[in-house]
Amino acid sequence: MNLISRLIQRRLELPPPLTRDVVVQRDLRVPMIDGVELLADRWAPRVGGEGLPTALIRTPYGRRGPFGMILARPLAERGYQVLIQSVRGGFGSGGTFDPMRQERADGLATLGWLVKQPWFGDAIVLYGMSYLGHVQWAVADQLPPQVKAIIPVVTESALTLEFLRADGMSLETPFGWGVLVATQERRLAMPRQPAQARKTARSLRTLPLDRADIAAIGEHSDYIQDILAHDGDHPRWSGFDHRDRVAEVTAPVSSIGGWYDIFLPGQLRDFQILQDAGRPARLTVGPWTHAEFSNVPVKEALEFGLAHARGERPSPRPPVRLYVMGEDAWRDFESWPPSGYPPRPFHLHPDGGLAVEPPAESEPDHFRYDPADPTPAVGGVRLVKDCGRVDNSTLENRPDVLTYTTPALDQDVEMIGEVSAEIWFRSSLPHADVFVRLCDVDLAGRSWNICDGLISLTGADEPQCATVRLWPTAHRFKRGHRIRVQVSSGAFPRYARNPGTGEPRATATTLLTADQTVYHDPERPSAIILPARPN
Repeated sequence: MNLISRLIQRRLELPPPLTRDVVVQRDLRVPMIDGVELLADRWAPRVGGEGLPTALIRTPYGRRGPFGMILARPLAERGYQVLIQSVRGGFGSGGTFDPMRQERADGLATLGWLVKQPWFGDAIVLYGMSYLGHVQWAVADQLPPQVKAIIPVVTESALTLEFLRADGMSLETPFGWGVLVATQERRLAMPRQPAQARKTARSLRTLPLDRADIAAIGEHSDYIQDILAHDGDHPRWSGFDHRDRVAEVTAPVSSIGGWYDIFLPGQLRDFQILQDAGRPARLTVGPWTHAEFSNVPVKEALEFGLAHARGERPSPRPPVRLYVMGEDAWRDFESWPPSGYPPRPFHLHPDGGLAVEPPAESEPDHFRYDPADPTPAVGGVRLVKDCGRVDNSTLENRPDVLTYTTPALDQDVEMIGEVSAEIWFRSSLPHADVFVRLCDVDLAGRSWNICDGLISLTGADEPQCATVRLWPTAHRFKRGHRIRVQVSSGAFPRYARNPGTGEPRATATTLLTADQTVYHDPERPSAIILPARPN
């Protein structure tokens, strides 16, 4: 175990531990209000563990093996005792797993149990990423006074609802997660993951989509059936949304996100709510994807969480710390979004031009979108291996992708904040999607994706302005680089294919090819709006 401890320390670039002699109490039984018992493991130093601050981690992914080792051991070696609990219905815990809907009642019951344990001291820090962060928001407005800090990482208070928008369903992530939780306790699940990933990817082309779960896992999944059948505003998801709790949080919050993370918009919204309510909170956003392995969360648990747990002040820093891509440097700010970055439109022009000046009279551009050969997702905000920042050159050579590019910049252009686009668009079909991506073209001509977004339109067979919300970002375009905008009608399988028929996505079987038109003239001035600092 000492070898594993040293490997984790080296990989995460952590300070030396206070001890490497850690013990684990397995399968503690935690009663819920309905009598169901959830299992938890307690990690603590062999000597002096009782009374230390407790890091509480609640997870649907199991408590043991690499997962527990990486989450719990570094903290237990450096000043915490750690309680890592399997949520209802998984890895030995009783009851039935109903994703996200049971976490408020079970989380509050767990906190009530924890503060009564003989080994408990007087301080709790809530800690964890993704689902493990969402469970923190589920209880955040009703925390006992022993909770001294919460550290939600790559997560948000309305987890997954962004994926289920009626005007743009993100298919790959919620479907893939549904497959993961349906198969993770099967025999040899971990070594079979690469084969399962390939099977899942193939299954997303299934028509109708409500048969795709059978193709992926051999049986129906209630969760997958529901994400296909119900948009984010359906009552089915009422237990998922904890946005109304955020402003009531009084414990200090350190929120950690990534520019290519699937939950970033909601995480920034949560921070703004805390900020506007005057709550003690800070934000860190790095150049990471959702599953990227970084030492920042562990260091924040040690520097921010332990300080609050001990009644001390963490090292002072401004409330917002952002990694500015392109500059490749960390910068501090007083708020999100930071001041000094007003919206600045860059207009689409004929012949693939992009400029601050509005367009003159010009003919529109055209492309054909075929959902049977959909425009592929390349890099970006995804959970699969092909995620984050990638070269888009091959994608941009496709005939179903339009590009608009500035001349080489004569000075740096820095943008930090919310990004959007207003694309004047018409389709030959009443139902169509508009996907917009912002890229940085380097000196070698390679096009690197920064952020993007999609909207599904109805009435698309008449010209209309499609307002597309892209992911927020912080990026500096260097002098000599070029700013590029892509416009297409999809990014499959990240987003579900638009069949063009208006049929429900779960049961659609017909795929229609569409002829798409993008306008750029004085009456229909398509543009991307960047939060750019004036030079």
